[in-house]
Amino acid sequence: MSTGKTATPEICNSAAANRGGFVKTSGAHFVLNGRKFYFNGFNAYWMMSMASDAGNKDKVTTAFQQASNLGLNAVRTWAFSDGSRYKALQPSPGYYDEEVFRALDFVVSEAGKHGIYLILSLVNNWDDYGGKKQYVQWAKDKGHYLNNDDDFFSDPLVKGFYKDHIKAVLTRVNSITGVAYKNDPTIFAWELMNEPRCQSDLSGRPFQYWVEEMAGYVKSIDENHLVEIGQEGFYGESAPERKEFNPGYEVGTDFIANNRVPAVDFGTIHLYPEQWVYGSSEEAQDKFAERWIESHIQDSDSAIRKPLLVTEFGKSSRVTPYYNDSKRDAYFQIIFDTVYGSARSGGSCGGELFWQLMVSGMDGWHDGYEVVLEDSPSTASLISQESQKLSGLDW
Repeated sequence: MSTGKTATPEICNSAAANRGGFVKTSGAHFVLNGRKFYFNGFNAYWMMSMASDAGNKDKVTTAFQQASNLGLNAVRTWAFSDGSRYKALQPSPGYYDEEVFRALDFVVSEAGKHGIYLILSLVNNWDDYGGKKQYVQWAKDKGHYLNNDDDFFSDPLVKGFYKDHIKAVLTRVNSITGVAYKNDPTIFAWELMNEPRCQSDLSGRPFQYWVEEMAGYVKSIDENHLVEIGQEGFYGESAPERKEFNPGYEVGTDFIANNRVPAVDFGTIHLYPEQWVYGSSEEAQDKFAERWIESHIQDSDSAIRKPLLVTEFGKSSRVTPYYNDSKRDAYFQIIFDTVYGSARSGGSCGGELFWQLMVSGMDGWHDGYEVVLEDSPSTASLISQESQKLSGLDW
């Protein structure tokens, strides 16, 4: 949602000091109380799950404390867990486990205490935590014949289930703070879906219609918060010449057309060259990463004219040959330098969120991308430097 301001805002990066207002957009920039605002953040999808376990709840607080100490000011996490899995938020359509919802309340409350903004993702493209596959199965259980999981984007019953979840989360009154989520400035943005793909129809039309409908529905309930799609950044039919930047394939989404939807406030990209261009050299993967970010900055600057966030990137110890922290630090530095270069020059890239932060005692949750700050002082120092650089921008 644009503030409509045209004057060059001042810079401010302290979320705790500016809790009186909601983050908005002005042209291709994020603004808070009339001042430009930049994000250096992290992913921690596990927070609601950890908070629902009394023995692990403190790990959420520890993560926020450690992040705040490094100047990190944003976290992206799940506001979904669907179906029959252990401690699901939504075990069946429209029915919620109050204990798990209170765990999400705790996450929101703790983020606010530590001056960290939240991006809450509302459903998963993947099967983990239920996702679109679970929604489609719910419709099948009610007698609907559906061809595949991509019917999530077009079936009326499935879309109704998803809209009900949107409404349940946005209108939730936090049991700790007493503030409805839709009225809480701790929440920075709603994400429609984690890494949406509709590969059954590469024309992109089903997904485009879904974005228009669902982004508009979120705005009909909540005019305070920003909305983003959750995309990885793949190019589609609206700009075929940009497909050269894709990693050799398409996924039925369209970065430019999707983010031009009026109810979408900013674009997102993810970045996993070690998976997307698997088998190429690390040098080639690094070059892909730079080109991926720079091409999307160019499009956000000129074609979309909205801010951009790099909402997932990381370096995997399970994929990278001869992995060590120095390799991760070098990769993080490439991302940080590219993002900061855009910010410093007045470009559209408003920050980055690495995948992912964990704390000690979470070994069973490790996925190869985990950053355990107390075990990785060089990475922690690099992250802190990026926070300082972004917060130190002046115009």
